[in-house]
Amino acid sequence: MRRVMVLGGAGAGKSTFARALGGRLSVPVVHLDSLYWESGWVPAEEAVFLARIEEAVRGDAWVMDGNYSRTWPMRLARADTVILLDVSTPRRLARVVRRSLANYGRTRADLGNDCPEQLPDGAFLRWILGYNRRGRGKALALLADASPEIACHHLRGAGAARRFLDQFSAPCAAAAGG
Repeated sequence: MRRVMVLGGAGAGKSTFARALGGRLSVPVVHLDSLYWESGWVPAEEAVFLARIEEAVRGDAWVMDGNYSRTWPMRLARADTVILLDVSTPRRLARVVRRSLANYGRTRADLGNDCPEQLPDGAFLRWILGYNRRGRGKALALLADASPEIACHHLRGAGAARRFLDQFSAPCAAAAGG
């Protein structure tokens, strides 16, 4: 497992999971949101965004979190593993609200520079609530249709994600309690 795509709805825990898996595998973690968002929550031009992804997937090893389904083909061409974090809508919604409150006004490491956390607006809440109709089916189809050479994991819930991570040694700092 050297090139891993991590998918899931907003609040599924993609970035947290990717950081944990990247640490356990000792491979770089790439957050697609940090490639997409320019300073002040301005989306990157599409050509710039795609060029950033092309550069990232050329790496020998990575864990890449984020959906951006239009980029799946270029990522799948290099991925050896796809992981879908399938978390219930109420849990994802609660996580997004909790994350927004905890980080309000600060830029998270998995976002672009100078993109301070905001409270979710109506459009983002509708995006979260509509994921099961829109994105989940596409992600499940991706797993079903993936090449046999790609290991696919459908992790249903936080417990399944923890059990998956437990298969790998924890990073030294975490094992030492630091």
